[in-house]
Amino acid sequence: MKQTRGLADLPRPQARPTLGHRIGRARRRLGLPGLPRLSDLRVTVERPRTLRLAAYGMVAGLMLSLPVFAADPHSSGAVAASTTEASAPTVSELSLSFDRAAPLSRARDILALAAKPATITSESPAEIRVYRVQDGDTLEVIAASFHVSPYTIAFNNGVTDARLIHIGDAFRIPPLNAAIYTVKRDDTVAGVATSFNVDAKSIMDTNRLYFEPDNFSAGKEILVPVPDSEFPNFVLKDAPPPSQRILYSAPLSSQVGTGPHRLKWPVGGIITQYFWYGHTGVDIAAPYGTGIAASDAGVVSATGNVAVGGLRVCVTHDWGMVTCYYHTSAVLVQVGQRVEQGQIIARIGLTGVTTGPHVHWEAKYNGQFVNALAW
Repeated sequence: MKQTRGLADLPRPQARPTLGHRIGRARRRLGLPGLPRLSDLRVTVERPRTLRLAAYGMVAGLMLSLPVFAADPHSSGAVAASTTEASAPTVSELSLSFDRAAPLSRARDILALAAKPATITSESPAEIRVYRVQDGDTLEVIAASFHVSPYTIAFNNGVTDARLIHIGDAFRIPPLNAAIYTVKRDDTVAGVATSFNVDAKSIMDTNRLYFEPDNFSAGKEILVPVPDSEFPNFVLKDAPPPSQRILYSAPLSSQVGTGPHRLKWPVGGIITQYFWYGHTGVDIAAPYGTGIAASDAGVVSATGNVAVGGLRVCVTHDWGMVTCYYHTSAVLVQVGQRVEQGQIIARIGLTGVTTGPHVHWEAKYNGQFVNALAW
């Protein structure tokens, strides 16, 4: 009986060796090492690439998560906060914590402050006024009414004889004892200060040059503070000596205390804050550049800048009281100089920490702060 073969019993066609197989056989016959397999090469090449991509992904994820951790201080991801809980925050960290920016989203250019920032505009220097001489005016009377010295009016208006003023004369009067100076092309603040023998800082403060440096440009007018009659190379004939000058002070009908020595108000203005246990003086608001008068006769015991109070001047009075005047724009006296009651010793300003032009009027007696209004 004839046997039939199935498909499984048929001889399978022998595959033709590929070029790679032939090269491998030839290398084995010659005793040469074999080439690495393609699968081995693929693993060797792809594994570092995979690791690098994984590392890049981890770094990107960490960077994207940082804003979330910063915005949420209670987040478990805030590693820096949790590791430093034991250490107390420094003063600088506490002072800067209120204005840190918190992200609204992951967009890098969208930030919001924790609190709405306040905008403080710088006050412009007080303006130069023009006054026309009237019948009965004298240089002394005009100077007293404008809180300046006769020398200031005379110097700025070309008057060399105190008696030679006429009805209708137009006088340009600065808000303080200062020279009205027109800046020239090659001028510098230091050079102008040297020519008037004053401190360059007083020019910077009076003209607000820290905020508006363009005020000191060619053709602009600036004020150069000059103490009383010390204008360089200037002589005023028939001017009364300082001891006989009219000293301006604000009306005193309701501006003196009831104590034994009756200190005068340093300036006519509005009280914005009284003396109390949390405030060591009396704040009196007045226009920028207004003259500040000595509350009583005495000797100037201190001048210069202090923290918070800004530019200040202090006077030790003959009977032991010490009064100080803070936030001034210019001090017109020097340490050791004797001043009389009502003499203009400084100008209302904005130096130090202040919300507006005013003087912080402070009094000390036997080393203790006292209410100046009660004296």
